[in-house]
Amino acid sequence: MRIVLQRVSEASVTVDQKKVADIQKGLLILVGIEEADTQEDIDWLVGKIVKMRIFGDENDVMNCSIQDIDGDIIVVSQFTLHASTKKGNRPSYIKAAKPDFAIPMYENFLQSLEKEFNKKIQTGIFGADMKVSLVNDGPVTILIDSKNRD
Repeated sequence: MRIVLQRVSEASVTVDQKKVADIQKGLLILVGIEEADTQEDIDWLVGKIVKMRIFGDENDVMNCSIQDIDGDIIVVSQFTLHASTKKGNRPSYIKAAKPDFAIPMYENFLQSLEKEFNKKIQTGIFGADMKVSLVNDGPVTILIDSKNRD
């Protein structure tokens, strides 16, 4: 499972010209799922997300987590995070999970994150053509791959 964690001062997701998610200060998380992902990957990532200290404290030092600042989260599914660009110029998505596996894993990820975060998570719509807008605060963007925990 791969995520792109972005610290934002605002973010939103629009589908068919209708805003389906909208937050101010918090995290926009893009999630890519592969067939090899398990509950262990979800649990590890959720722990990382909730405890990641990437928000400024009173001295503007990155010492605070999303929980510390009472921020919000938007999660957006993005299979292209598993793109392989080794051959040619057209990415291959062979490692990205098919919807029959990816949707339940995505929903489980959301439930696990919401439980650990103890706050409602906003989302895009799985598989939809989404327009994602954000103001990346910092910018702070962190890539995390549950298969590469070093």
